[in-house]
Amino acid sequence: MARQLRIEYPGALYHVTSRGNEKKDIFRSIKDRDKFLSYLSSAWERHSAVFHAYCLMSNHFHLMVETPLGNLSWIMKHINGSYTTYFNVKHKRAGHLLQGRYKAVLVQADAYAAELSRYIHLNPVRAKMVSTPEEYRWSSCSRYLEGTEPSWLSTGLVLGYFGTEDEDRRRNYRDYLYDAIGKESRDPLSDSVASTILGSDDFVRDIREKYLDGKENDRELPALRDLSRGPGVAEIKALSEEAFPENERLARMAGIYLCWRYSGAKLKEIGALYGISESGVNRACFRFENMMEGEKDLRERLRRLTGKLK
Repeated sequence: MARQLRIEYPGALYHVTSRGNEKKDIFRSIKDRDKFLSYLSSAWERHSAVFHAYCLMSNHFHLMVETPLGNLSWIMKHINGSYTTYFNVKHKRAGHLLQGRYKAVLVQADAYAAELSRYIHLNPVRAKMVSTPEEYRWSSCSRYLEGTEPSWLSTGLVLGYFGTEDEDRRRNYRDYLYDAIGKESRDPLSDSVASTILGSDDFVRDIREKYLDGKENDRELPALRDLSRGPGVAEIKALSEEAFPENERLARMAGIYLCWRYSGAKLKEIGALYGISESGVNRACFRFENMMEGEKDLRERLRRLTGKLK
């Protein structure tokens, strides 16, 4: 059976998930959740892990974690191993707590960090556990919106995309979260290549050349073959202009949105292509998402256009 690739290097950013064995709950009490968070803190102290977002559900958890030392396997061994030992002793059980290996998707930060943080923070809302994300005690959302955070949680990467002043950043991020509530949920990880890398053509190619070429593990070959190329920003811009020849403004908005969604390019690069600032790219994307919400024909045209990008 093919297994997920493990790609580790200093400064890598990941979305990590792990589920309970047989989909059973891995958190049964407040103490369980507090204990798990304590292991995030100790992973920060011992292994220099940087946690950008988290959410503890009932039978699984989500983490957005950066590894300055390129040591994700050690970080997750510490967290999952320590918590399993605690849980088995606490609840008088034995055996596996978690289902197989944890899942880790390598993420190109500038293109996907904000969207992934929103996906993580809205988990409890999608599960109808709360009506607003900050109500949920066991995620990092309230830390983002209140401006308080433990030493092991870093909100600066994500909030940096939403303005220059702290108050503006928190307010804009709240608007970003609330804008998605009640709308059809989309998993940004569905765009990952081989369930392993989420990023632009250049990012995927660079990772493959640096860390994957020459691998000979047969169980990993199917995933390696899936690491195919995708379009760059210039190609996306040209395709958008062809798709909306009658409306230059719509072609521009669609191009910015699709570059942001599918190229994985830095906001600065997308902004330079269209002559706008990095925050202008974010605002244009949010406006286009709202526009699509109320226009079925626009969604269908974008769906056809997206098909040409794959």
